[in-house]
Amino acid sequence: VQLVESGGGSVQPGGSLRLSCAASGLDFSNYCMGWFRQVPGKEREGVATIDPDGKTDYPHTLSGRFTISRENAKNTLYLQMNSLKPEDTAMYYCAAALTCRLGALIDSGNWGQGTQVTVS
Repeated sequence: VQLVESGGGSVQPGGSLRLSCAASGLDFSNYCMGWFRQVPGKEREGVATIDPDGKTDYPHTLSGRFTISRENAKNTLYLQMNSLKPEDTAMYYCAAALTCRLGALIDSGNWGQGTQVTVS
């Protein structure tokens, strides 16, 4: 399994970014996918998940600013981030698992290398 994140960068507060995660080596349409973020010295936190049927969950209160989506035909996961705040600064990772629970995604071992988002 290979997951490659892209789309991160530096943006001013109030700006937007769209992250992508290109997946290979797995039957993408059958996997739950998730986005996580991590700041140095803090635990990795779940941002959003999407199951194979497109059902989404946002375990972290983001006030509707983030939207997860997937395009199975392209084996790609997305995270649209709007109204970005400095506290959104983090490394963002995508993950894949057959079970759509944060714990399963964390334990899956199917992680990308991350893409840095900096809001300042």
